[in-house]
Amino acid sequence: MTLLRKSLRFFAVQCRNCASKSSPNVEFTASTVDIDGRKFNRDKWTNVNPNILKYLNRNLHLKPGHPLCLLRENIISFMYKSFPNHAGNPIFSVFDRLNPIVTTKQNFDSLLIPQDHPSRTPSDCYYLNKDFILRGHTSSHQEELIASGLDSFVVMGDVYRRDEIDASHFPVFHQAEGVRLFAKHQLHDIDKEKVELFEDGKRTPHKQEYHTELTSDKLQHELKTCLTKLVHHLFGNDVETRWTETYFPFTHPSFELEVKFQDKWLELLGCGVIEQQILYNAGVPDKVGWAFGLGLERIAMRLYEIPDIRLFWSNDSGFLSQFQGATPNQKITYKSISQYPQCFNDVSFWLPEGGINSSDVYEIVRGVGGDIVEQVRLVDEFLHPKTKKRSQCFRIIYRHMERTLTQAEVGKVHERIKAQLAADLGVTLR
Repeated sequence: MTLLRKSLRFFAVQCRNCASKSSPNVEFTASTVDIDGRKFNRDKWTNVNPNILKYLNRNLHLKPGHPLCLLRENIISFMYKSFPNHAGNPIFSVFDRLNPIVTTKQNFDSLLIPQDHPSRTPSDCYYLNKDFILRGHTSSHQEELIASGLDSFVVMGDVYRRDEIDASHFPVFHQAEGVRLFAKHQLHDIDKEKVELFEDGKRTPHKQEYHTELTSDKLQHELKTCLTKLVHHLFGNDVETRWTETYFPFTHPSFELEVKFQDKWLELLGCGVIEQQILYNAGVPDKVGWAFGLGLERIAMRLYEIPDIRLFWSNDSGFLSQFQGATPNQKITYKSISQYPQCFNDVSFWLPEGGINSSDVYEIVRGVGGDIVEQVRLVDEFLHPKTKKRSQCFRIIYRHMERTLTQAEVGKVHERIKAQLAADLGVTLR
């Protein structure tokens, strides 16, 4: 059996294991976190909690009739039709059931993310321990898939990040990553014998030190052409787009593609030329390539005019029925069934010496309040002129997606949140 066949068998088994259950069996002990019988030793890095682990295996992007599933099918259809081989078969492989529990090496080191990069901090991601993490991006699987012999693939799945709380942010969302590699004869279709992929040159804003100018130009052209066509496929040919330069540790040069939506420019995806060191580490030093990553919810919210990211997790038939039976490229505009009223309460406290991280506040609020928390924002800060103590006030907005909340039940949740903030962060409630 070839290396590629062995690798694909491994990934197939991994996929089946990941999708075998609708929800995981999770057990926390003083020393371990047990997920479906797989034990992870707890250490100072451990910051996962039962509230976040309940989203494992939900796989909204695979749920028939769900808007994320429709978008997934639409993107895959575009990639299949846009990139056939000489026999008319699609060159892209799709992996949409890979296990979201990955090593920190996969999530960071394999992508050349520096040790001091903010994305590594516990305030940004969910650690099982210092060696294992809930993936922060689908790029975590890039090196292993390339090393298995794949040249063109798309990875889709759930990713986990500690983030602020509002209508467009949720600690779990779904990503799609595309990767395409080229040998010399595939990228340069003229003067193949005279043109080289590589040189011992200098890194500039336009290219890596290993790539010739022509190689970098061709890769950027292929990448931007693919993604511009994808955006037009999803939003129509009339949508306005623009490219901006940016920085990612794993690509250079790197870009973001923005679309104009309701007279505002919105970032839609990030992409770039894969750092050659990544390909070297994966065992393909003689190839070059590009990669892109996009958030499915971000696109679906614009595509279907869905106002709140929490709706994707709703089991409300009023929401899901609007997408049942639809085709992937069908134009659908979400119609709000009812708008339940908001309830809001403030919580004020004195900060302990050394301060606190706001992401810890968000995580505690989300952990206690769950999905009824719509938004949390800092509304006031105060420095006492004599004691020099600092005070902060956060406003927590509650709203249920499927019914009206009473102030009494919100008040009970709010009191538990206040007690948890004091216990976990050492703040003094005002």
